[in-house]
Amino acid sequence: MDEVKVGYVQWPEGLTHSGAEWDRIRRNVEASRVDLLITNEMPFGSWLPERSEFDSSAAHSWAEAHEQAIDALKALQVKAVVSSRPVIRGGKLVNEAFGLQDGQYRYLHHKKFFPQEAGFYEETWFDRGQSGFETFELAGLEIGVLLCTELFFNEHAREYGRGGVDLIVCPRASGTSMHRWKAAGALAAIVSGAYLISSNRYGPGELGQQFGGMGFAYAPDGMLIGETSKEAPVCVANVSVALARQQKTEYPCYVRDL
Repeated sequence: MDEVKVGYVQWPEGLTHSGAEWDRIRRNVEASRVDLLITNEMPFGSWLPERSEFDSSAAHSWAEAHEQAIDALKALQVKAVVSSRPVIRGGKLVNEAFGLQDGQYRYLHHKKFFPQEAGFYEETWFDRGQSGFETFELAGLEIGVLLCTELFFNEHAREYGRGGVDLIVCPRASGTSMHRWKAAGALAAIVSGAYLISSNRYGPGELGQQFGGMGFAYAPDGMLIGETSKEAPVCVANVSVALARQQKTEYPCYVRDL
């Protein structure tokens, strides 16, 4: 299969995996008829890193909410899903990217780089978990993951490109200022010769943090394919394996390091 339909979204803050809002989201996703769905970062429940102090009870509840939501993601009428979730490990959380395909859960990556500022006290809440930025196959694509802030560490996009990925996925929970995120997304696509597709959280957090939505997709040459919005919370990008592999023979991907 040379072309894969990839869905990207902006899902609301405080989302639960049941009820009228989830039913609307499910219908929108299934109407898009995508092969692969990319969600925003840790999409269920309230965004705990708004709080400057770690709360073990709240962390366990957040992890449990995502554990319970996995079956709802599996039930979506799509071939595969990439998402992330908080997992309890060593008294803190790790942010674990995972894939779902054919009813099976697959560990993909643990987030390594965390902000520490108002609205995003992630260093307080998270450990780095397992090492590595590995590639994997899902829905017929070779894929790498950059979780939110990791998008700004461009060396990993370059390494993914050298590893032959067709697509870099970037689940986010970012604010309303978009120029840096879009610049980083375009550059990640350019230096990897791969598609870069990102989904984001949307709406106000419990303590006032505003999440900006605007999931986006970039082609392997860095050209913008599309963006989500309040009116279009689910968008689709047609990912061409042949185009991604051809782009790796083009400038600047072919340039050798010292």
